[in-house]
Amino acid sequence: MTLKPLIAALCLWTLSSGANAATIRSGDRIDGVPVIEQLDVADLPSGSLSRFFFRVTDQATGQGWYVPVLVAKGAAPGKRLLLTAAVHGDELTGIGVIQDLFKDLDPKGLKGVVIGVPGLNQPGLLQAAREFKPSHGATGANLNRKMPGDVNSDEIINVYAGRLWTKLLLGNADMAVDLHTQSRGTLYPFYVFAETPAAKHMADLLRPDVIALDPGVRGTIENEFNPAGIQAVTAELGAPEVFDPAMTRRALTGIRNLMIDSGMISGTVSLIGPEPYVGNDTTDITAQRGGYVRVKVTIGQKVKTGDLLATVSDPFGTVIATAVAPHDGQVLSVATTPIHEIGEMMVRLIYWKTAKP
Repeated sequence: MTLKPLIAALCLWTLSSGANAATIRSGDRIDGVPVIEQLDVADLPSGSLSRFFFRVTDQATGQGWYVPVLVAKGAAPGKRLLLTAAVHGDELTGIGVIQDLFKDLDPKGLKGVVIGVPGLNQPGLLQAAREFKPSHGATGANLNRKMPGDVNSDEIINVYAGRLWTKLLLGNADMAVDLHTQSRGTLYPFYVFAETPAAKHMADLLRPDVIALDPGVRGTIENEFNPAGIQAVTAELGAPEVFDPAMTRRALTGIRNLMIDSGMISGTVSLIGPEPYVGNDTTDITAQRGGYVRVKVTIGQKVKTGDLLATVSDPFGTVIATAVAPHDGQVLSVATTPIHEIGEMMVRLIYWKTAKP
């Protein structure tokens, strides 16, 4: 590289450090790991691997909520890739993905930065719960509908989200993958939400089974990053409450594809396997009677209008309700628990919805 491009690259590296201004260390340590109040990866030494606990905010007992953070900063400048997991506390495979990725990362051979946050929703993890409910006095709510939060709020969930967003996440990423799974009692394939053309390119590199081109829901990590100019996707990795080895391997391959495509590491992008199914809308087929559900289709199965999807039986096994496909599509999610209330999802279909003229 000649001198001028090198100077330009170093300037870009400096300017891309974001709005956080400085890493703030509290001086405390937990299990020997330094505690930070704010992260700015520009402060960290090149060619290094760092571990921190980020003190998000106070618990009801006056102690802190601490989120683990891993940072691999390359020896050379490049993109900053942010990986987050467990914003829902029962969705665990993403934690294993981040842990396994960092075991094999060599910062000296890396261009740019990889930041891993394996466990955003600490109260949810402790309770094996999707929701954020930090104490008996707090109302359980979805942390992934509260971004970017509000550090000046008088509601704990807004403060928690606001601190994560402003002190840890936003200023340290050029692209982001938020790792999820389906929720308790249900199952997904490897499934990626993509809001923008740049996000769709990321989704293609992750090589999932299904891609949803979806405008998304405001308040999620993905859908707050994209309007801020940070390429982001949400990746769903199968079932909740487990570390799934097969999903972990596929996610690691996809993340390495992203890093290769972005020039962060050397190698060849791997796009083995079938092309992902691409849809832009979903339909939930819900139980119209309470009872015991038997799902009659499998993940990834193509269905036609009128095909049988599920039955509901009474306590004696007598079928009291059936559900059929309201339109053509592909099975995106199925219930894994037989016991259903009225209105609970049994099957979710994804399909391509053509806009009306």
